[in-house]
Amino acid sequence: MSTAPATIETDFPRGDATDLDALLKPLRALEALAETWPEEQRNGAMARVAALDALHAEALRRLVRALKSAPGAARAMREAASDEVVYAVLRRHGVLKPNLFERVEAALDAVRPTLASHGGDVELVSVAPPAVEVRFLGACDGCPASALTFYAGVKKAIAEAVPEITEIKQARGLGGAKGAGANGGAHFVSPFAAGKARDWRRASSLTDLPDGETRVVAFEGRSVLLSRFGEEVTCFENACAHMGMAMDGGEIADGFITCPYHGFKYALQSGECLTAPEVQLRPHAVRVDGDRVDVALSD
Repeated sequence: MSTAPATIETDFPRGDATDLDALLKPLRALEALAETWPEEQRNGAMARVAALDALHAEALRRLVRALKSAPGAARAMREAASDEVVYAVLRRHGVLKPNLFERVEAALDAVRPTLASHGGDVELVSVAPPAVEVRFLGACDGCPASALTFYAGVKKAIAEAVPEITEIKQARGLGGAKGAGANGGAHFVSPFAAGKARDWRRASSLTDLPDGETRVVAFEGRSVLLSRFGEEVTCFENACAHMGMAMDGGEIADGFITCPYHGFKYALQSGECLTAPEVQLRPHAVRVDGDRVDVALSD
């Protein structure tokens, strides 16, 4: 004896002021509810939905064909399709094809899992046929291998999915339209944060850290070195890797800091030691979100 599926009270929104999200909310709730039904009942419900979709799609196609030849119909249909609800329904039923922006985004979605596995992401900056511009985010921004990633991954994906785009450019500098996914929309996330959950705390503002300069900041009971390179910010423990002595009394010039005690010289962008390449400064994860500079101390 089969068990009757659970029921759900759904207050379907009505009225011209209803937005797409409000209309989709009860549909998502019903889809989630159906996942709990026995397979036979779930398959029956899905078959009914498919049949209704086919009926609606055919009705919409016939309606468009009938109106197409009417004076001013093309303009009216374009204006109607600018409504998010109308557009979503026409797209679902295949009456409207995905626009260029959506097709490029779909191509980027295909490579995002690979980028995310390395702590990075990519955002679409602009679409101006026959050209598009993209920007790497997170650990992929400024990575030495980003050129290879661009040509072998991103550029190839767009060229194959959207052949009418013949020029694919890589933008440089601070991102922000999409952010770095799990990093909460941050514009820049250091490679040291890749793939790990972090306890981010505000350490400074970007405006308080002039480009090309380094500041010694007391942070969470520690002394750290914050350095800015354009829109990229690095953070290292204020301690020489040689004997752990504070370095803020040493010379800082051209992106390098020299330990005032034993002369060890470090690159403030990478933490590498020029004096003894086998050691480096202790890094801390840093991200930039708007004017906010957040740091997550390493263990």
